[in-house]
Amino acid sequence: PPHRPGRVKMSSAESGRFFCTAGRGLEPFLAREVRARLGATGSVECVSGKVFFSSAAGPGELRKLRSGERLFLLLKKHSPLPVSGNKGKMLHEIKSFVTEEPKYWLDIISVWRKLHGHKGKTDDVSQENTMALKRKSEEETNTASKRQKTEQVRAIVSEECQVEAGERCVAPERMSSQECWIENKTSSEFPSKGGGENPTANEKLSFSFRVSCRCSGAIAKILTSQEIGRAIGIALMKQCGWRADLRDPDLEIFVHLNDIHSVVGIPLFRLPLANREYIKTAGLRSTVAWAMASLAEISAGALVLDPMCGLGTILLEAAKEWPEACYWGADISDSQLEGADGNIRTAGLMDKIELLKASVKALPLPSESFDSVVSDIPFGKKFKMTNDAQLLPDILQEMERVLRVGGTIVLLLSQDLRKRVDGLTECAGGDSPEAAADGDSEAAAGKALSVDGNSSSLARGVGESFLSSRHFGSLVPDGVYAVSLGKTDAFIHKYRKVCAAGN
Repeated sequence: PPHRPGRVKMSSAESGRFFCTAGRGLEPFLAREVRARLGATGSVECVSGKVFFSSAAGPGELRKLRSGERLFLLLKKHSPLPVSGNKGKMLHEIKSFVTEEPKYWLDIISVWRKLHGHKGKTDDVSQENTMALKRKSEEETNTASKRQKTEQVRAIVSEECQVEAGERCVAPERMSSQECWIENKTSSEFPSKGGGENPTANEKLSFSFRVSCRCSGAIAKILTSQEIGRAIGIALMKQCGWRADLRDPDLEIFVHLNDIHSVVGIPLFRLPLANREYIKTAGLRSTVAWAMASLAEISAGALVLDPMCGLGTILLEAAKEWPEACYWGADISDSQLEGADGNIRTAGLMDKIELLKASVKALPLPSESFDSVVSDIPFGKKFKMTNDAQLLPDILQEMERVLRVGGTIVLLLSQDLRKRVDGLTECAGGDSPEAAADGDSEAAAGKALSVDGNSSSLARGVGESFLSSRHFGSLVPDGVYAVSLGKTDAFIHKYRKVCAAGN
């Protein structure tokens, strides 16, 4: 069959093959991270929303990834499946691509269990599961009632959707039109056997699973995620004797089909990597906060400031990753500072992060006292900055004032704020914002992801007429990264202070 080349060879002796999903624009950060943190071997491949890599790292190390969303053991990666008008033929292609023979799935489960170090229920079913997998498909029929089967098949279907770039599994709410199809389909696909079998005992023997399917591009015009997920689910139930369980499956099978590739994987951890156990109240998405901190060049003994810290997410991410530095957060809002304090206590970082109530326009801090300034300048409906054109020069002036020469500023900006900041930081004779953050391909890739594939020079001068005549010649642009905050697009801008303010 044509799909075999897409199969990933499994060998516990060699390094495992993985992929990690990433928020749009964070792929270059994640690629750099898997190389640096996991010593990723061979090629590290970035595509939109995913990074593929090989690593010999164990689960403990893999869990430390900070810029990724969900981490998967890669089972298959293949070119896009052929698209035709024949839905039945396409579903057959997809089923044969995913399901393969029972032995294949048995091998995969043992690799997954080793990696997962899975305790509890998965270990309990290992022997029975081997038996279940070896049974012929005719014997996989279940004597559960029609209603139970409907529930099972419904449980298979779990549409994968991106919420703030994080994947969640949801059961489709409106099943009315499909319900009748499921009823008819299940009664014919699962003919009842003579009542010799005890359904509950049989259920205990089977391994539980769910299929999370996402499809986009040409294939999505012909088939829905639900149709594909259901077809794969039914095929695995018949072939392996597994039981569908949406809420608490032993195994989740992730299938993503688009115009770039066809991918099958198994999540290594139940919770996304982006869910930080140490954050009590979520603010800015932690992956974006980590990416910003990673650009700030934080070294041991450095002083780092977030002058509009909100709930302190950037400071938390930075202090967890670079604990040898000292962190300060300022905000004008009592409620935000209260939330930040709760987060800092939950994370056990009281000795690392100092908070103070102050306006970003008049910081009670000495000039040239900080090595890095990192800040998410509020924008969007929730934190609409009023008169941002008037405020920005004051904000930038204070940031520039408290930053030492040679220090870095990393800002998260909206499209609108970005244009205004670019107008302000245009420096006489400083004609090269082309230098990417650290000159490597990932940074360059990050720049390529910015709007129109060019650097911040595109937006230079826009709107200067309505800004004050103040310019911040000491701040030189040093990289722009377009990132997604769910429904909103934003830009991480990095600047370096090259001389004393005003010179």
